Amino acid sequence: QLHVVESGGDLVQPGGSLRLSCAAVGFTLDHYAIGWFRQAPGKEREGVSCISSSDGSTYYADSVKGRFTISRDNAKNTVYLQMNSLRPEDTAVYYCTADRGRWVTTVQAMCAMAQWDYDYWGQGTQVTVSS
Repeated sequence: QLHVVESGGDLVQPGGSLRLSCAAVGFTLDHYAIGWFRQAPGKEREGVSCISSSDGSTYYADSVKGRFTISRDNAKNTVYLQMNSLRPEDTAVYYCTADRGRWVTTVQAMCAMAQWDYDYWGQGTQVTVSS
């Protein structure tokens, strides 16, 4: 069965770091744009960071700009989200999605459309930032 799976979520203190991974199972990520989204309790899902399949262009939400870095390693069929200087408000379930871009063609649009029916959605990984 084709899907993506997230890993790397954990409990971390404020100011700490985590690296999330999004791995593809059964297909290769080369031609897919990847988005990281998160949903905190009682809040709507929001786009965090997205990366294109073609030119490597990236997008970051203002709330994470300068702290989070998205990258892709096609050889490992994995996309990463490096999260530094974590804050309590970063606490959420983090999801990755993979999309061929037939309808949503820019990383800005992808991150803005958190409810879109992308090709693949993962099950999520919990990130908790607390002392």
